[in-house]
Amino acid sequence: MRYRIDGKRYTKVVEGTRTEAAKELRRLLHAGDDGRHVTPSKMKLKDWVPQWLALKARSVEGQTLDRYTEMLDSYVIPVIGSNVLQKLTATDIDAMYGSLKLAPNTMKLLHMVVRACLASAVKKKLIASNPADDAEKPAGDDCEVGVVLEEAQLAALVAGFRGHSIYPIVAVAAYTGMRKGEILALRWADINLDAKTISITRNVEETKAKGRAVKKPKSKRGTREIEVDDGLVALLRAERDRHLRLVAGLPDGADVDLSLIRLHKDALCFPAIGTDLTALRSPHSVYEMFVERARKLGFVLRFHDLRGTHSTALLDKGVPVHVVAKRIGDDPATLLRSYAKRTKKADRVAANIIRTLTTGVL
Repeated sequence: MRYRIDGKRYTKVVEGTRTEAAKELRRLLHAGDDGRHVTPSKMKLKDWVPQWLALKARSVEGQTLDRYTEMLDSYVIPVIGSNVLQKLTATDIDAMYGSLKLAPNTMKLLHMVVRACLASAVKKKLIASNPADDAEKPAGDDCEVGVVLEEAQLAALVAGFRGHSIYPIVAVAAYTGMRKGEILALRWADINLDAKTISITRNVEETKAKGRAVKKPKSKRGTREIEVDDGLVALLRAERDRHLRLVAGLPDGADVDLSLIRLHKDALCFPAIGTDLTALRSPHSVYEMFVERARKLGFVLRFHDLRGTHSTALLDKGVPVHVVAKRIGDDPATLLRSYAKRTKKADRVAANIIRTLTTGVL
């Protein structure tokens, strides 16, 4: 059939009856009246994906963009990438999901990425509607984002890293809730050991496009100042003294006034091993060392779980949500959704409170 929108002529082949063709024609003309008409195109999904990623590069973090690219290149393009974008259906997407053997949360993330990619195609008037909206949403756990350790477990984990090269990094993560990238970007200039405060203004990010680099924290809330306890201050002071001795070429036992030694203004608290004190350490290598050591200690968890454990512990102790959120640099709603997970200890506290309410009643 042939039709005109705003004076421009279009042709479309409709496979079916004359009645079905008439219905489709009415839909196309109505879409033209509403400004939603989509010009017929043979563009394939694999041709649209790079364009969408280029658009997303303006609004998402480098590592997030890498993750989107990896998921689309690994799981989507090989299966349905050759499908014409305008002919892609919910059934095609369902079939793709069915062919993949991924963890539930990975499947859920994949669906989110596919849906966003196609939603943008609708916005750009490349397709009339989003087929991912009608696809069956993969099951995923909305609450489970990692492991939360009890106090004794956390203490055992941190103690188990004593003597390891990333011991101070693990301790800082466990008792401040800082992100791995924030810790690796810390300079001694950012820490006031006398005031017991840490200023968080930087984050290390490693991407395929730019490699390892320092940038601002993930959000405005990420820029913050937090207080630390005496134990962590002592650990950081010992680490700083070790750096001062390295700069001066002094042996560990030498009795020298370290206040006379100066570090470079950009000296990092946790630099790459075997380099000067300003070389950034690899976030990925720290993650791998953490996971390997933690497994040997009997713990199966991610480095990021230290952040969740820290947040949950504070909430369990009765620290207000907005205070905890400010400390870890998150939105309060995000904190409750992602980190305020039920622990055995919290459940026991709740049970004890209920017990006081039911005493003499039931």
